[in-house]
Amino acid sequence: MSASGKNGTASRRAFLRGALAAGGAVAGVGAARAAGDPAITQIQPWMQELGDGVDVAPYGQPSEHESHVIRRTVEWLTADPVSSINFTPLHELDGIITPNGLCFERHHGGAAHVDPAEHRLMINGLVDTQLVFTMEDIMRFPRENHVYFLECAANSGMEWRGAQLNGCQFTHGMIHNVMYTGVPLRLLLNEAGVKTEGKWILPEGADASGMTRSIPMEKALDDCLVAFKMNGEALRVEQGYPLRLVVPGWEGNMWIKWLRRIEVGDEPWHHREETSKYTDLFADGRARRFTWEMDAKSVITSPSPQAPITHGPGPLVIKGLAWSGRGTIPRVDVTIDGGKTWQQARMSGPSLDKSMHAFYLDINWDGRPLYLQSRAHDSTGYVQPTKEALREIRGVNSIYHNNGIQTWYVNEQGVAENVEVS
Repeated sequence: MSASGKNGTASRRAFLRGALAAGGAVAGVGAARAAGDPAITQIQPWMQELGDGVDVAPYGQPSEHESHVIRRTVEWLTADPVSSINFTPLHELDGIITPNGLCFERHHGGAAHVDPAEHRLMINGLVDTQLVFTMEDIMRFPRENHVYFLECAANSGMEWRGAQLNGCQFTHGMIHNVMYTGVPLRLLLNEAGVKTEGKWILPEGADASGMTRSIPMEKALDDCLVAFKMNGEALRVEQGYPLRLVVPGWEGNMWIKWLRRIEVGDEPWHHREETSKYTDLFADGRARRFTWEMDAKSVITSPSPQAPITHGPGPLVIKGLAWSGRGTIPRVDVTIDGGKTWQQARMSGPSLDKSMHAFYLDINWDGRPLYLQSRAHDSTGYVQPTKEALREIRGVNSIYHNNGIQTWYVNEQGVAENVEVS
């Protein structure tokens, strides 16, 4: 008899018994609950009526039952919504790809609406030939596809002095992870011909803030992209349409949106975004500059304050995300008791350089309080530190590059809150 017959059925039952013993009891629990459930035994309205036709939504939209899955702001966080931030709903997502409509926004002069037919990219400064590219010109260069995370340097910045924002969307949501399609920056620089003394570039945005950042030539020639698509479609307006710079693994402020100009120079420019902003102030008043790389970091996305446990004791999937600006994440540890004991999480999905990684820990929750933490290890051997370890070195004056371990306390009812464990 084939595996689909009697022996196959017995094998599946044996597998389910094994899963029950290992903590994977969801199938058994569901089967016991199904008897007499009107949601399955009764005919539902949508089973009796014709649905929408193919032209009802020419650009597809999520189900109306997912309308709560949106970017959100913190009203008191910035003085003006035009120069502000909203946050990716990490607790509602799974896997590593962020949907385009949920990628967080950070603007310094509002999102610019640029006509691609009138958009130009200039390369000037210490080059053999100063050039101006149209969008059509750029599309004729060889292109590449890469999945990278983009994280604002201020992500988790409000947590330096203690637990404050109640939800991983707000503590860690200044990040997204998408596939970029674009032209390697080195090809455009090679077309212009960088002079020997050209050691830095200054990309500039076409928005009202005129955003600029100094980037060393080594990085520009390594893995930077001039991107025009994300997740297969054109950049969204709020993500820099029609053209943005991608600086893999480095702080998001350097990923200039609405990219219009790249100047080549012999030294850094020290503009506003790398002097008064985006430097890390120490306790003694000194500041670290040029802290470009984003250190290894992780967060448990569920259970978390916006994603409580609603099903009571029993099988529980603890899920989260980890990333590093220096490579991949081969391992994440999870603790349910505030760091007394740690278990190695299960990594699932692709492990890509400078990209998010998904991790899971499947447990049987006994209904007692949990103190949840995750600790990322990256491919360089770096281990994510505690918040206290960071404060011992850097004090509490900074708002940037806080990659300390996050703690969620989950009570007996499954409700979670942002706390710190000393």
